[in-house]
Amino acid sequence: MSDHKHGEMNTDEQKRVYLGFLSGAKWLTGVSIGVLVFLAIFNS
Repeated sequence: MSDHKHGEMNTDEQKRVYLGFLSGAKWLTGVSIGVLVFLAIFNS
Protein backbone atom coordinates (compact mmCIF):
# COMPACT_ATOMS: atom_id res chain seq x y z
CA MET A 1 0.00 0.00 0.00
CA SER A 2 1.30 3.48 -0.81
CA ASP A 3 2.01 6.10 1.81
CA HIS A 4 -0.56 8.85 2.30
CA LYS A 5 0.68 12.31 1.36
CA HIS A 6 -1.30 15.19 2.83
CA GLY A 7 -2.79 17.63 0.29
CA GLU A 8 -2.53 15.50 -2.86
CA MET A 9 -6.17 14.39 -3.14
CA ASN A 10 -8.22 15.77 -6.05
CA THR A 11 -11.30 17.42 -4.56
CA ASP A 12 -12.91 18.80 -7.75
CA GLU A 13 -15.76 16.27 -7.67
CA GLN A 14 -16.48 16.97 -4.00
CA LYS A 15 -16.58 20.71 -4.65
CA ARG A 16 -18.98 20.20 -7.58
CA VAL A 17 -21.33 18.08 -5.46
CA TYR A 18 -21.20 20.57 -2.57
CA LEU A 19 -22.02 23.49 -4.87
CA GLY A 20 -24.91 21.48 -6.32
CA PHE A 21 -26.20 20.81 -2.81
CA LEU A 22 -26.04 24.51 -1.95
CA SER A 23 -27.85 25.41 -5.15
CA GLY A 24 -30.60 22.88 -4.44
CA ALA A 25 -30.97 24.11 -0.86
CA LYS A 26 -31.28 27.67 -2.12
CA TRP A 27 -34.04 26.70 -4.57
CA LEU A 28 -35.88 24.67 -1.94
CA THR A 29 -35.76 27.60 0.48
CA GLY A 30 -37.14 29.97 -2.16
CA VAL A 31 -39.96 27.63 -3.13
CA SER A 32 -40.86 27.02 0.51
CA ILE A 33 -41.05 30.74 1.23
CA GLY A 34 -43.15 31.23 -1.92
CA VAL A 35 -45.60 28.54 -0.80
CA LEU A 36 -45.87 30.08 2.67
CA VAL A 37 -46.52 33.53 1.21
CA PHE A 38 -49.17 32.09 -1.12
CA LEU A 39 -50.89 30.35 1.78
CA ALA A 40 -50.77 33.52 3.89
CA ILE A 41 -52.26 35.68 1.11
CA PHE A 42 -55.07 33.34 0.16
CA ASN A 43 -55.82 32.11 3.70
CA SER A 44 -55.68 28.47 2.67
